[in-house]
Order: sequence, then C-alpha cells, then structure tokens
Amino acid sequence: MDAKVLSSGVRHSNVPESYVRPESDRPGLSEVSECQNIPVIDLASPNRAQTVQQIGDACKHYGFFQVINHGVSTEGVEKMVGVANEFFSLPVEEKLKLYSDDPSKTMRLSTSFNLNKEKVHNWRDYLRLHCYPLDKYVPEWPSNPSSFKDTVSSYCTEVRELGYRLQELISESLGLEKDYIKSALGEQGQHMAVNFYPPCPQPELTYGLPGHTDPNALTILLQDLGVAGLQVLKDGKWVAVNPHPNAFVINVGDQLQALSNGIYKSVWHRAVTNTERARLSVATFLCPQDDALISPAKALTEDGSAAIYRGYTYTEYYKKFWTRDLEKDHCLDLFKIQQQP
Repeated sequence: MDAKVLSSGVRHSNVPESYVRPESDRPGLSEVSECQNIPVIDLASPNRAQTVQQIGDACKHYGFFQVINHGVSTEGVEKMVGVANEFFSLPVEEKLKLYSDDPSKTMRLSTSFNLNKEKVHNWRDYLRLHCYPLDKYVPEWPSNPSSFKDTVSSYCTEVRELGYRLQELISESLGLEKDYIKSALGEQGQHMAVNFYPPCPQPELTYGLPGHTDPNALTILLQDLGVAGLQVLKDGKWVAVNPHPNAFVINVGDQLQALSNGIYKSVWHRAVTNTERARLSVATFLCPQDDALISPAKALTEDGSAAIYRGYTYTEYYKKFWTRDLEKDHCLDLFKIQQQP
C-alpha cells in the first residue's frame, strides 16, 4: 500500500495482508442479526419522568440508545456530513499535509486505530479533532474545505448542549441530582473523530474498527443514513444498529459505568465495512477534565452495596487505555476494588 491513507481514490481488488485478521478474530458477518428493539427515545416528549425511565432502562440493559428530536438542527447535521465528505474527497496530497500517527496530537488525519501498537490494521481513515474550548483548537483545524471551521464549530456547540441534557437525564435516572454527572466530570473535554470507511473488497476479513468500549463518559454518534456498519455486543452476540432517520446513537462510556457503580454498561461496539459504499460517521466524545476524580457516586453505595471501582483521575485512566491492547480486555477492570471473599 503506497498511500498512508485508505481514502486515496484507489479501489483495492483485495485486502492487503496487513489488514487481514487471523481466522479466530474475524467479524463473522453471516451470524450478525439486526437489533430489532434498540430504544429510540424522543427528547421532545413532554413526559420527563417517562424519558428518564426510558434512558435508565436503555443504559442498564443496552448501554446505548438512539435519540430523536434532540435539538441539534437538521441543517447543522446535513452541513456537517457534507463538509466531512468534502474533506475526504480532497486530493490525497492535500489530506496528507494533516497526516500523523502520533496520538498525542490534538488535530491529525490518521488511519486504522493505533498504527504503532497494532499487529493488524483497521479499514478506516479518520480526522481527529479537539473541540473544546473552540477558540483554542479551531485555528489548527483544516482550512480546506473553506467552510470546514465554521460548519464544524456550530455542530460541536450544538452537540455539546445535547450532551449536557443527556447527562442530566442520566443523572436523574440513577436517582441523583440532575447536575451530579456534569459536576463530577468537571470542565469536560470534547473530541471528535470524523470516520471514513472506504468500500472494502473483502469485508469478512477485516474491521473498520474492532470491538472496544469508549474510554470517555458519553459518545454521541452521527451515522451515515444510507450505510450500516455499527454493531454492538448484546447478550454475547453482535447485532447491527441500523441508522434511524434524524437520530444520534448515544453510548455510555467507561466513565459513566464507573460513576454508576456498574449499574450502567459501557458497551462493546465495532464498525464493519461493506463492498459497495464508503461509510462516514462522526463521533463526538465528552470526557472528564484530566484531573477529575472518578469514583462511584456515594448515593449509590449508601444502601450497603460495595463500591466496585476505586477512585482515579481521568489522566490515569486514559494513559492505561492507550497503552494496553485495545481488544484484549475492559480497561475498567484494572480499576476494580478486589472484593474480600
């Protein structure tokens, strides 16, 4: 593979060796069924108690849900998808000016997941951006396409507001004060991954992104409407989460699992590819501030149930997350308090 990125305009007739998964670790696409009953929650419902209940059930039993009437403008979403597609359609030389495989960079175009650590690569290119505070990071964002900075800034602002609303509803669903989670996370960081999965000649041999949980608190995912690719582990089986019109997929990250003392689940999910069409997705991650101390909410252990996780800072967590092997285990397990028999 000559180009550093997959979105080079070259159509591959087969999957290069460095992308082929060992046989024991392939997507098994023929065994994946569509998830029929994913909660789709209407955030414009006048019945707040019911919405809180629905969100609590979804976080407990699924670890993810979709939201409609979420307050992010349709125009903002369409422009975001448009400018992302424009970016990935740029000539490869133009995109490579932004290329880096150093994960500590706050703005970079890269490919796969963590090129320096993984043995087999993933069929994805992505643009990684830090988005908060905007005035700090926007200057380093791409200036081609010319509408990129304005479009993405507006989108980031709207999605952050949605994230705060969801955190209130999730707090209430745990029986906590509505601003509990927001306060616990401190001045939240916000990152974005604009993912591009080119058509893949042999989708059964590789992943767009293998199974993982998200290290942050809350992920708000915009999926490409016409192209499925997201799959979630439910009751030990991978199920496809097909895009719902005008919806975001929300998933609980590791930090909410810890704050909820394991009541809410940070869900294993992955992205698969297809032979026909490129797929685009835009993931927004809300994360605790680096020195926020994350531990199970006291109110959830007052009834005598033991805290499952010890307190830790987000910096400590994130370091562990990036230095371990993405697919091997749940990073949160490293922070469990060993219960005395």
